[in-house]
Amino acid sequence: MSDSVETTANASFRSVHGIGVACALAAGVWLGGAEAPTKLVNSGLSPYAISLCMVAGVFTARWTLPTLLKGTRYVFADLAQNRHLVVNAILAGMLWAVANTLTVFAIRDVGLTIAFPLWNTNSLVGILWGRLLFGELKGASGKNIAKVLLGAVAIIVAAILLGFSTIQGGGPHGGRALGGVLAAAGASLLWGTMYVPYRKAYISGMNPLSFVTVFTIGELATCFALVLALDGGTHAAIFHSTEIRHLIFWLFLGGFVWVIGDLFQQFATKFLGIGRAIPLSNTNQLWGLAWGALVFGELAHADLQHRMLVVTGSLVMILGALAVSTAVATERERRSIDEALLRECCRYGLDYDRIVKTYSGLGHGEVADPSERRSWWDYVIVTAAVGVFIYLGVNAKVPSLAMNFSWLAVLAVVLVASALLSGWGLWKATRFS
Repeated sequence: MSDSVETTANASFRSVHGIGVACALAAGVWLGGAEAPTKLVNSGLSPYAISLCMVAGVFTARWTLPTLLKGTRYVFADLAQNRHLVVNAILAGMLWAVANTLTVFAIRDVGLTIAFPLWNTNSLVGILWGRLLFGELKGASGKNIAKVLLGAVAIIVAAILLGFSTIQGGGPHGGRALGGVLAAAGASLLWGTMYVPYRKAYISGMNPLSFVTVFTIGELATCFALVLALDGGTHAAIFHSTEIRHLIFWLFLGGFVWVIGDLFQQFATKFLGIGRAIPLSNTNQLWGLAWGALVFGELAHADLQHRMLVVTGSLVMILGALAVSTAVATERERRSIDEALLRECCRYGLDYDRIVKTYSGLGHGEVADPSERRSWWDYVIVTAAVGVFIYLGVNAKVPSLAMNFSWLAVLAVVLVASALLSGWGLWKATRFS
């Protein structure tokens, strides 16, 4: 690598840290907001069917948003240039689909209060994989290692406090408690491992928008396979019952909102690495609690003890996020990242200079010209997605559920503002590359 490229890349590694932090925090806002539409659903559907409906919405969003941001010409050119990573993306999608289904079982069997903190331990799983496979935190200062590890643990502790704050009597659902705990633990392991293909793709120069386009094929195929194999096959209620038609819109909407958060999380993983991105995006529980407490009144009858748990948990989570976000990679740690990039280039015969520039956000526009005129099928994809949501929305029914519309408006503004601010910074620095 030339001296000029190396100097520019080193400066960029530091500058994109802020972009990565902004993306991770925006991911937390949107991933937490994705819970709101699913709260409107009390369908009696099986966990497999609920997961399939959400993934159908995810599939729609994962094709629409990359098309809007870069166009399909760019996406397919990037996939062609990184065809060795397509299998990784499909594998990651399969891991996500199984993990997501396990979370539905966990929520059913032990409730969101206990399940959420358990699967949020995926941040520790991710830190372990990041260190073992990609050399993350290798060469980092003791101060930065402490910030990342203690910050991640603080966020998990905060998640537990916030979870207990929602308990209003009663416990897990009888004899299914052990199964629910195991399901949540399994989701944690799979979600922590899912970031391995993410990280491998991004240190090989693949764009997150291209990655998620293929990723969703693994998601949808796996969810269909689970329904066909374990939920009644072609006779499953999801394929035949007319009673659930008015519920599908809300699950689709939850999936769509989730994808926006996940896209920010993907860019955060690219620029920060697994060990920093996962803990920061796991602040989603704070936002999920905000929707539940402020919009749906879940803490309306909480006593002082539970309210103090909310305050304490929120403060601990903020402090944990602050610790992780300020752990900027030092020169020695950046050298270990550079070694990981070099290994990938040697393994697959990639252009080292191009990969460094792409990884650090300097290589936008090298796969295809982002300003290239859109293809006619781009408009077809977007129109089809809008049509699906209109059709489902027309057939949807708004549940008779008490909501605080003032707080609904406030949190909706926070959602939009976080996406606009982080999206603008991401576009300005990298053109979504």
